[in-house]
Amino acid sequence: MTVHRIETRFAALKAEGRAGFIAYVMAGDPDAKTALEIVKGLPAAGADLIELGFPFSDPVAEGPPIQRAGQRALAGHMTLRGTLDLVRAFRQDDQTTPIILMGYLNPVLSYGFEPFAHDAAQAGVDGLIVVDCPPEEADPLVDALDQAGVALIRLATPTSDDARLQVVVRRTSGFVYYVSVAGVTGVKEADAAVVAPAVARVRKASGLPVAVGFGVKTPERAAAVARVADAVVVGSVLVEQVAAGLAANENVTVRVLETARALAQAVRAARVDQGAIPA
Repeated sequence: MTVHRIETRFAALKAEGRAGFIAYVMAGDPDAKTALEIVKGLPAAGADLIELGFPFSDPVAEGPPIQRAGQRALAGHMTLRGTLDLVRAFRQDDQTTPIILMGYLNPVLSYGFEPFAHDAAQAGVDGLIVVDCPPEEADPLVDALDQAGVALIRLATPTSDDARLQVVVRRTSGFVYYVSVAGVTGVKEADAAVVAPAVARVRKASGLPVAVGFGVKTPERAAAVARVADAVVVGSVLVEQVAAGLAANENVTVRVLETARALAQAVRAARVDQGAIPA
């Protein structure tokens, strides 16, 4: 299946005339068992795609909430191989929800591009986002992923001019992730009025759906972005629920899924009477 799951899901979203909700959580946060419970519960909570972080010691693009999530996962001995094990367990019950891994190059490089691509595809991974792998250096990784049928999903940013966009979208598949704000995750908030023309520009350059993330923290903000993008990515506010649940000695899974459900409902309702997502 691999990349075809992503394409199928975005085609269905377009047919429904709505944006998708992409939920980001960290593998192994707060522990492997709970993380699997959370991931298994996300589709029923309304997640159309799942973005699964694999922990790394130096996550340069992440704000404090996801940094702390990664630290909790590393403290519990979560690894890239462990992340693939989580995906395998998820696929025992769900063969349709696309899963995108998101992380940094060092663990993938240490694993080996070809072995990683093979094992990721066998586990049921559909796409990969490598935050710190520039397009100019990505061909060996893309070659391995293409051979396995796994999409490499690249990031476009507010500073990506037209010339840079052509470099970014080369050999990109699945969708393009538009970083709505300059800076790290979970700090600033996305402005839909600013995001709209950028999304249109990225969509035109790539011919692919565009998901917007890095600045969406509330249902209201998610709905606003959903009116102009093909999908909305929310992460920091979900991993914050893990921390809050631990601090309050509450059920972490319930907190995360309740928050995801509210965000998903906002995204699903955003385009009611608004018409279909622009082609």
